Amino acid sequence: MSHRNEAFLRNLYARGPFQGHALVCSPKMVSIPEHPDYDFTLSEKPVSNWVPWVVENYRRQVVLTEAVGDDAVPCAWLATGTHLYAAACGCKVHRFTDNNACALPFVTCAAEADKVDVPDLWTTPVLYRCFELAHAVQRELGRDVFLGPPDMQSGFDTAALIWDKSDFMCAIIDPQEREAVRRLVDKCARLFKGFVAAFRQEFPRSSPCHCPVAWAPPEMGPWLSNDECGAFNTAVFDEFCLPELVDLARTFGGLGMHCCATAEHQFERFKQIPGFYAFNRVAAKQGYAPILKHFSGPSAPVHVLAWLEDTDMEMLVREAPEGTRFIFNRTGVSVEEAQPWLARMRALCARG
Repeated sequence: MSHRNEAFLRNLYARGPFQGHALVCSPKMVSIPEHPDYDFTLSEKPVSNWVPWVVENYRRQVVLTEAVGDDAVPCAWLATGTHLYAAACGCKVHRFTDNNACALPFVTCAAEADKVDVPDLWTTPVLYRCFELAHAVQRELGRDVFLGPPDMQSGFDTAALIWDKSDFMCAIIDPQEREAVRRLVDKCARLFKGFVAAFRQEFPRSSPCHCPVAWAPPEMGPWLSNDECGAFNTAVFDEFCLPELVDLARTFGGLGMHCCATAEHQFERFKQIPGFYAFNRVAAKQGYAPILKHFSGPSAPVHVLAWLEDTDMEMLVREAPEGTRFIFNRTGVSVEEAQPWLARMRALCARG
């Protein structure tokens, strides 16, 4: 089953001969806050404490896929919060009892931003523990199992976590501070690029997709969150965000993206990213329809979509121009819930 699904998804991402849209089901996972020791990157306890957590979530995926015959390729997910790279740069982290942790900003001006250093991967616990846990999971499940990556944030988005947001946005347009913004973004971008390169080299069986719970071929480029770009105009995006995205795509042979911002005004700018191969759009104020206006047809990135209603999926399949490709991800479902959903969606996709 897994080998068939892997071949099917590879063809879809490669825009080979169209064989249909992909339907992926994800079980209810044990979340980070539900783990008795919480986030493995924030603890001083041995990473072995988190191996059963990763293995259990992997087992749930395997059981669901084998039971319902969807298009999933199970991965052993090394989930973290969005704090990862900001914490490595010096942010304190706030933990919630019912949600993932978040980084707390500690920079409020250019002088403080210039004191931030690019941390070393191998002496910074929140980063090297990702490698330690991945190795421990491989020892448990074997080196042939696909890993799901830790959180992936663009350098710009990490800089926006480190620098207090209200001051950060003002500094972008302040002639006295905008160069400090550029320097901090560059540091965060170098950190992220170095982490991606090291993780890919160490774990060549790691899926790049970190959001949503879907598999992508490991050789494809990194798949990052690009969520701050909805807060400003295209000129700021071109100056502070686009260069990093283009560099990552050229370095690693493409780029996948998660975006949950109200950022439709940036969609045409995303087309400047070479090898933009996959897009996870979370509905903002305008819903899902705008992705068809900007990204449709055989040359568009594959739309990998989760957390949407069946009516949205039906609209997308019905309205999408020929050649547009979708991976629909139904999350947090049981076998009993997944089976009728797959039947409905397969009938819809066959008509579409």
